Amino acid sequence: MSGFSLANQVKASKFWSKTLQPVANAFISASGYRKLGLRYDDIIREETDIIREAINRLPEEELYGRAFRMKTACQYSLSHTIATGDKVLKPEEDVRYLTPVIDEVASEFAEKEDFNNIKSFSK
Repeated sequence: MSGFSLANQVKASKFWSKTLQPVANAFISASGYRKLGLRYDDIIREETDIIREAINRLPEEELYGRAFRMKTACQYSLSHTIATGDKVLKPEEDVRYLTPVIDEVASEFAEKEDFNNIKSFSK
């Protein structure tokens, strides 16, 4: 995806990165998904074809880990508790495993859509 992206501009600027990083950390902490043992990519909704295809392309061990984390989070939610000690996900463990695959699938879908919409100008 090309063009202007505010997120990329903020990441490129040292001033804005330093200024907004505490806000981003506070937002992540308030969201509470790490307290349930989930990664960021675990909370992405599976509502679109792109997301479903990206999940289908994950390696088997990553799919197993995703399912395990989601079932564990459901158990915490049902018991009205949160993870404690080493079960809480640390920021360095919150690695994006699905987002690169989503970007790849989205570009493939866009390329396919462009290819299917080619118009012929021959007479």
